[in-house]
Amino acid sequence: MDPQREPGPPPPLEQALHAARALVLADLVTRGVAEADVVSLVEDSVAHRRWWVEQWPEGAGYGFLAGLVAQDVQDALLERYGRWPLCPVCGSGDPHALEVEPELGPDPHWVCHKAGVKVAAVGALGEADPPA
Repeated sequence: MDPQREPGPPPPLEQALHAARALVLADLVTRGVAEADVVSLVEDSVAHRRWWVEQWPEGAGYGFLAGLVAQDVQDALLERYGRWPLCPVCGSGDPHALEVEPELGPDPHWVCHKAGVKVAAVGALGEADPPA
């Protein structure tokens, strides 16, 4: 590599992966669970999804990655720590986790199925109402 030459922007695949990582990390930070071991779960998901998108490069352009990484992290957290993110909308009853919708599609959101509402876009949990 020529040291005089400026590096160009990362390839679209890397841009999509970095964007997905940033959105999920933002939600983890907002909910106060961005500890090192949890961030490692994000990195594991991004590595796995890198392989997935390399097999289906068109998928990077559809906005699927943020929702997939969010679901991967949510599943890993459930196995290790419990439900995440807890619903900030429902003030009574058993605590329950939000779900990502669409499961595979653009513009993923955290949704409360119990209340039937979109709570926030993936990456924007900080804009959702705080727990009661």
